[in-house]
Amino acid sequence: MMRNRSGGCLCAAVRYEVTGEPLIARVCWCRDCQKISANGTANAIYPVEAISISGPTTTYTSPGDSGNPITRHFCATCGCHLFASAASRPQFRVVRVGTLDDPSSVTPVINMWTASAPRWACLDAALQSDSGQPAAPQQRPIAG
Repeated sequence: MMRNRSGGCLCAAVRYEVTGEPLIARVCWCRDCQKISANGTANAIYPVEAISISGPTTTYTSPGDSGNPITRHFCATCGCHLFASAASRPQFRVVRVGTLDDPSSVTPVINMWTASAPRWACLDAALQSDSGQPAAPQQRPIAG
């Protein structure tokens, strides 16, 4: 059975649903994620076609630590950061795990960009670690 998860922004103007399991979930310590959250961010990677979104969003595009343009998607009303997408991997969408209705339903497996993490960062030693950008996840077909 295919698992669906739902989530949304702080003011509930934007709601979304993701179908299936994430290709990977990770905690990102790049400087951009730290600026967005004042910490590392927990992210789940899904194929674009696995996500349906309702409600008004706005975007901001800037170069990521990798050098690739990253487009961040926010609620147009409350400014909550919901998603991100990289120009180099347009087939994927990053879902901010904290915006899921049940964020505990997704478990990160890697800390990435650990070279950028502050000295006080609480890095889970049980997770894999990468000092920079790990390889792209392998896309699995979406069963319907």
